[in-house]
Amino acid sequence: MKISTYNVENLFDLKYNGTEYKEYIPNTIWKWNKKTYRAKLKNVAKVIVDINPDIIGLTEIESDIALKDLQKELSRQGLYYRYRAIANKKQTSVRNAILSKYPLRKQEIYISRSRGTRNILEAKIIIEGKPLYVYVNHWKAKSGPESKRIIYAKALKQRLDSLPKNANYILMGDFNAHYEEHKTFIKKRKHNDTKGITGINHILKTVDSNNELYTKNTLQEEGNYNLWMEVPDEERWSHIYKSKKEALDHIIISASLLNKNKNHYVLDSFESFKAPYLFTKSGKKLYRWQRSRSRPLHHTGKGYSDHLPISAKFYID
Repeated sequence: MKISTYNVENLFDLKYNGTEYKEYIPNTIWKWNKKTYRAKLKNVAKVIVDINPDIIGLTEIESDIALKDLQKELSRQGLYYRYRAIANKKQTSVRNAILSKYPLRKQEIYISRSRGTRNILEAKIIIEGKPLYVYVNHWKAKSGPESKRIIYAKALKQRLDSLPKNANYILMGDFNAHYEEHKTFIKKRKHNDTKGITGINHILKTVDSNNELYTKNTLQEEGNYNLWMEVPDEERWSHIYKSKKEALDHIIISASLLNKNKNHYVLDSFESFKAPYLFTKSGKKLYRWQRSRSRPLHHTGKGYSDHLPISAKFYID
């Protein structure tokens, strides 16, 4: 079974509700209209079809309307998902969502009253009669300090602590934090307002007592394993900002999913999807969803996302 996560970069529908970013208000000078919406759906669907996951977590989906339209477009392209869910209990511009070939039960983890926070989506997925808990995240961007991301991490950790012992769970999505954030942010005053403590590393316990990232050989029962550790250092990235590569998107698994005698992660199956069409001609930048360079600025109907999708395989018996 393949599980993926993908930040699709702002999939808005064509219904105006007042929470849209200005460039996604339908039928304005920005040309977010039926034509560009259809192009966006087709491009996102092409990527997902080429990955062909059984379950995919999605970030930056405006609504269930957009999610349903994507589900339909995927069907047109030959990939069928019977089940879907979106975290829509809080009014935000974009939300976390999931498409699955397996039955699921949805729940949301509330973060705060702040308008900019997005609920974490929990999907309890039943596979061969056994539960797998999947959490789709989209944490506060790095325009804000680490304390803003720790709020998400603590809410998620509280929920994980309430699960049955040795429950299998997968944490995924756009965490807006590098896999070794505890090392990369330490000297950045803008981000380090938490005395060196990070949400992704310390609260979610992806590092040991010596502040070293867990590997598949050192992982302890109380820890979690970040699958970026499965690939060479130079391949650990999913986003490019000002020519700097970072791993902002993650798939993090419970220690129980490394037990080969039960349901488990298939070792060395983790990968980022780097199809040539996801890059510009130079190959140095991601071919993100395009806007015109000349005024009036508008959507061109071309491009994909400013993030790469990542995937991993699991054996469920």
